Amino acid sequence: MGTTVESTQTYDVAQIMGGIYGDGIIGLKGGFSREWIADLAEDIRVAYRDALSREGGAVGRGPKRHYVEIRPEDVRGFVDLVSHPWITQVCEAVLGEDYVFVEIGFDVPNPGAMNQPWHRDFAAPPETTGGRRISSLAFNLTTVDVTEEMGPFEIAPGTQWDDGSEFDHGMFPPKEFWGRYEERGQKKLPQRGDISCRTALTIHRGTANRSDVARPVLVLGAEAADATNAIPHDLQMTHAYHEGLPEHVRRHLSCRLVEELEPVVQGHDIEGLVMGEA
Repeated sequence: MGTTVESTQTYDVAQIMGGIYGDGIIGLKGGFSREWIADLAEDIRVAYRDALSREGGAVGRGPKRHYVEIRPEDVRGFVDLVSHPWITQVCEAVLGEDYVFVEIGFDVPNPGAMNQPWHRDFAAPPETTGGRRISSLAFNLTTVDVTEEMGPFEIAPGTQWDDGSEFDHGMFPPKEFWGRYEERGQKKLPQRGDISCRTALTIHRGTANRSDVARPVLVLGAEAADATNAIPHDLQMTHAYHEGLPEHVRRHLSCRLVEELEPVVQGHDIEGLVMGEA
């Protein structure tokens, strides 16, 4: 495994739960080696070129910004990723032992990308609004050392519990709410090898990329076994690949098995992000 931690290492469950239920985001410094990230960056470059070459291969997240959902077989380190001891322990602590991975993809804020409007990635599901329970997580790994000029991810800690009844589609707070998020906002500057985990319900945005380089970031999505499935995904893999995976990986996959891989047509289109900040 291309990590910098021992597979037997354990992490403080109280810190994990406190972070996800408190700020809504946690992180691990140096979870993967820079060499492992270099391979990931190359895999993303190949997948991004392919996605941009065909209709429906990438979806806009604002000007000069795309999201691409891919297949596990597109990432040579997929098993390393989903077997990482920190990711495993976070999933077990927050989502329960029967958690499943439902998504792998990447965001690319290119040079010229604008500030996104403040948003959450989907409307809060019933288990959150009624039960105060987090039922899904998004893990992120940057493929570059992020600087202020690159349009870093910005998040408003603690806002996963905000009442979304006045949000457009349950996702976009009215502009009169934005001042609160700007006051609370924290820009994240991860380095290659760092892993972060958040609930996508915490209000956040991508900021303007004023540099001359893109800032690709991997997204790995996990859900509790009884999650409401707020976002449509099409995690697919071939029968042969699936059969070659370790049992501890297979049991945590929610996927469609195919004889041959099919091009992914993006299904998670967030209309409110297409034009960027108004």
